[in-house]
Amino acid sequence: MKKQLSVILCTVICISACSKPLSRWVNPFIGTDYTGHTAPAAACPLGMVQPGPQTGNYLWKYCSGYNWSDSLITGFTQNRLSGTGCPSLCNILIMPFSDKHGSGYVSNKENENASVGHYSVTLPDNGTAVDITCSQRVACYEMHFTGALRKLFVNLQSVQIRTNSTTPNINLRDAVKEWQGEMPDARTLRGHLKANSWVQYDLWYEICFDQAICSFDTLCLDPGYKAPAYVLDFGPGKKPLKAKITLSYTSPEGAHANMSEVKGWNFRKIRKMTERQWEKLFKLLPVEGPDSVLTAFYTSMYHLYIQPNVISDLGGPVRYSTFSQWDTFRAADLLRTLLTPEVEADIVNSMLAESEERGHLPVWGLCGKDNYCMIANHSVPTVVDACLRYLPGIERERAYDAVRASLTTNHKKSDWDIYNKYGYYPFDLVKEESVSRTLESCYDDWCAARLARALGKDSDYEFFFNRSRNYRNLFDSSTGFFRGKDSSGNWREPFEPRRCAHAGKMGGDYTEGSAWHYLWHVLQDPEDLIDLLGGPELFVQKLDTLFTVTPPASVTGYSQDVTGLIGQYSHGNEPCHHVIYLYTLAGRQGKAAERIRQVFRDFYRCEPGGLCGNDDCGQMSAWYIFSALGYYPVNPVGGEFVPGEAQVRCLRKLPWE
Repeated sequence: MKKQLSVILCTVICISACSKPLSRWVNPFIGTDYTGHTAPAAACPLGMVQPGPQTGNYLWKYCSGYNWSDSLITGFTQNRLSGTGCPSLCNILIMPFSDKHGSGYVSNKENENASVGHYSVTLPDNGTAVDITCSQRVACYEMHFTGALRKLFVNLQSVQIRTNSTTPNINLRDAVKEWQGEMPDARTLRGHLKANSWVQYDLWYEICFDQAICSFDTLCLDPGYKAPAYVLDFGPGKKPLKAKITLSYTSPEGAHANMSEVKGWNFRKIRKMTERQWEKLFKLLPVEGPDSVLTAFYTSMYHLYIQPNVISDLGGPVRYSTFSQWDTFRAADLLRTLLTPEVEADIVNSMLAESEERGHLPVWGLCGKDNYCMIANHSVPTVVDACLRYLPGIERERAYDAVRASLTTNHKKSDWDIYNKYGYYPFDLVKEESVSRTLESCYDDWCAARLARALGKDSDYEFFFNRSRNYRNLFDSSTGFFRGKDSSGNWREPFEPRRCAHAGKMGGDYTEGSAWHYLWHVLQDPEDLIDLLGGPELFVQKLDTLFTVTPPASVTGYSQDVTGLIGQYSHGNEPCHHVIYLYTLAGRQGKAAERIRQVFRDFYRCEPGGLCGNDDCGQMSAWYIFSALGYYPVNPVGGEFVPGEAQVRCLRKLPWE
């Protein structure tokens, strides 16, 4: 029934026999509408910059800074998040215009196109057309003007903010805390800003043009803004204006050094170089199938490798951030480990460096900081899996020290003294997400136990393994659910298993979900979960109910992220991603195959609104890649695949076929 994870290695070394590039199947507009929160920006694999269009800078709709349904573009920003449920970044906005411009320099968009490493659009209200490409650290622009004038609006206050306010300008006043800048010569702008959005981060930038600035005006967009806006005038003419923009999270010297990543102004050469990098990745998984399936498959691979992002400067030790671990530990981290182990080793070592700086592994890492979004310490399974696979360059004792500290030293949302005393998080002492935090911590403990055993740390193994079974302390056999319990051992009343909670939005015992969603969250021991629910037959009946029960609106609760629903199954949110495959573990693979086909058909459509939930830094995409190959890692550190329903065929025969 189960297949060893090592068999995937036979897939990833296949070499495509196709003469046409696999990148032709990528559609960067998939997921840019509805709740996908992706963007069609130019991107290099795991790059620091993703230059592309900006259509909004506040509200949940604009987590990536872009939404396909908008008709207007406000400008072009240099970095962004892909598929997240919270906004940040989107710094250094530029917008070209000629003899005319739209209100606020905003323009309608026409002839919008995107491919790997490239984005282009026509801006009729501004009399311009823009082509964008990039290297890993340099955003590259070529701007064409239809009129006599050639001007550029530059807004250094641009930051993606999290607010529902009808007056976002007021909120933007606090989004940039400090700014300093200079123009060292007629072709260069340099500066530093301290931004405050989800985390507080320092950003140094350098902007270079292929032509001299003839004059510039400084604008006051709002009296409360710390950073200025400019209109740069490059004089009359028909010659396109080219620009290169680099960023650094460390220093002005770093930003200046990063500029040398792109020599000269041959943007076609840079675009081709970036396309080759993507093609090299796609060739790790050469598959065949229907055209629409290949589009979904290779677009998923594209999204998988947009983040994490390198935050180190050119020539220095490689370091990554943007760690959406609550999402990506389930499949995305493992898939990168199998496809590109050297890259994943650098990612894991970056996590270890963060741990040594703040005393625990990243919970949700951004710009080298931690925003503590979501729950548990799910860098742990990623680090443990890397150690058990002996990824190159990872010191296992160093890694274990980070794992142990993360699971024993109190920090935000990890109250180990309370947890150890009660064997669960009591809802009267931990006001939010008590059940979800308990269940997800159990999985991290199981992972820590595996590494402790591998390193011969027997007492630690016993401690973590015993704690990994704490989920049993919250199982209520009378209702058949995991539910909240207080410090006196009393169940929370009243109990409605269909009611969703969402962290700080409304309290409750679950994270972005309900008791139905978290019933299945025993990744480390699904066989025990089957026993708790009465054996395979009753377990399958409970699964069947999951896919058919629907709650009335009166008990739905807060469900913004609970999307892609089939009954109470939510494919748009990560706690359900393994659930379909539990049918296989209960002896009913046919039922799993039926539901997998339904998810393929309904929730991975090749259109802007084709994703049923946030892509979450590649996790939704990783589910598709694994599932299309026919398997999924229910336990991503367990060393096994659970078979489902394949949608593609590898061009090389696999050993188990």
